[in-house]
Amino acid sequence: MSGNRTIYLPLGGAGEIGMNAYVYGYGKPGEEELILVDLGVTFPDMDTSPGVDLIFPDIAWLAERKDRLKAIFITHAHEDHVGGVGHLWERLGAPVYARAFTANIARRKMDEHGLKPEYVQTASAWPETIEVGPFTVGFLPISHSIPESSALVIDTPDGRFVHTGDFKIDLTPVVGEAFDRALWEDVAKTGVKALICDSTNVFSAHEGRSEATVGPEIERLLSEAKGMVVATTFASNVARLKTLAEAGKRAGRSVVLLGRAMRRMVEAAVETGVLRDFPATMPIEEAGQIPRENLMLIVTGSQGERRAASAQLARGKHHGIEIGDGDLFLFSSKTIPGNERGVIRIINMLSERGVDVVDDSAGRYHVSGHANRPDLEAMQDITDPQMVVPMHGEHRHLREHTKMAQARGRQGVLAVNGTMVDLSGNEPKVVDFVETGRTYLDGSIKVGALDGVVRDRIRMALNGHATVTLVLDEEDEPLGDPWVDLMGLPETGRSRQPLTEVLEESAAAALGRAGKKVLKDDDALEEALRRAVRNGAQDEIGKKPEVTVVVSRLS
Repeated sequence: MSGNRTIYLPLGGAGEIGMNAYVYGYGKPGEEELILVDLGVTFPDMDTSPGVDLIFPDIAWLAERKDRLKAIFITHAHEDHVGGVGHLWERLGAPVYARAFTANIARRKMDEHGLKPEYVQTASAWPETIEVGPFTVGFLPISHSIPESSALVIDTPDGRFVHTGDFKIDLTPVVGEAFDRALWEDVAKTGVKALICDSTNVFSAHEGRSEATVGPEIERLLSEAKGMVVATTFASNVARLKTLAEAGKRAGRSVVLLGRAMRRMVEAAVETGVLRDFPATMPIEEAGQIPRENLMLIVTGSQGERRAASAQLARGKHHGIEIGDGDLFLFSSKTIPGNERGVIRIINMLSERGVDVVDDSAGRYHVSGHANRPDLEAMQDITDPQMVVPMHGEHRHLREHTKMAQARGRQGVLAVNGTMVDLSGNEPKVVDFVETGRTYLDGSIKVGALDGVVRDRIRMALNGHATVTLVLDEEDEPLGDPWVDLMGLPETGRSRQPLTEVLEESAAAALGRAGKKVLKDDDALEEALRRAVRNGAQDEIGKKPEVTVVVSRLS
């Protein structure tokens, strides 16, 4: 034994869907040279992260070892894999490698943060490889719902590891590379020590459908549409954008792309040569001159995002275009769990305008970009790995995928974020646990999950806020009674008196009970007033607000 080991450590993306970040290392324990696979984001919601703009994995463990980090590899250009590159790169400082389309998107992100785009290097597809430290890494083409997705073939002195990235087995993906079984079998011929594999659709038992099956269904729908057609999908699904645009053209409609993210993706796909012959589109400014029955808009906002084009249309006019009675709105997408409320809100707003809404509940107008269970089984058969390490999924997905691997006679390991696994031997061994968590982008500042900022904001949102102000003279005697200002609380409570006055009486009573010792001690005084106001509010309105006490002393 050399005393070296190969480790795998997810910092994000294992036990959740989003903010993917996976560390691989090789070397002596505690001295391993490291690479990072993907650096993504996840998106906030009002329930758990109000006011937050983006959420990143906590990369503190890796940042502390940046001298050992040799490179960052990005498998594809979805936000949950590339979205953190611009925000977090300075803390890591290692070269970023990605294929042309992904590199194009990553460079734009670096540029937005004033970082040099040349820190991102364009990699070619397998069989070309990149050597960094003890690793030889190759980008192995695989089909997914965005162009140029790749698995990574990671060779170390301990053997060959295959990190699938996000994938499905699609032989006719419309845009991007078809799944090449012979190529994959060739890569697996030398033996695969561990398959680190996407788990998103492990519970879907049916065969996955190809992207090519969506086009005819959309064309049939468009041929029956009488008014204007508006369709939404994921901006990054360039194949679907092409399918929608071509269907619109064949139905005799002028096509408008609406939404910055969508135009950016199409531009990147054209610039890097992965998208050819995309149908000509029309600027939104000219759309008003086209008869409604000859117009098709392809818009952002498939997940109910409040500021996206679909929400703007649902609320009223957008760029002079109004959607209404007899028009058709198509969701050519699935709703990601957690986004249901936003999507249903938009569907209802459209319904109120007389718009016919078609979603994908029947499974006709969208196919997933992720491998269903039969595809996952096929991937195991093709690569024939000694071990299977499920990633990219919530805990339930990882657990089910681990059980599936074991039922097929393979070693499986359930490794959620922070679980360090030694993959060197004949079975995976959990050797350490690393503190992981989330970092919030709040406005322009990054805050840690344990900093209390978001927790305090949730408490204010749930409970409302009261400010108590008190002035004391040089003798530590109150100058008048304390006064109270309220935010986010009702004006009157049980007694039908103004709530402000009731709480001022509670604070004054607490002040009257306070002895000289308390009046001299800011902390004790603040606590007495806080408790009095909270208890007074509990009696009056049935809830305890957050309370800020301001004590001013004249000196």
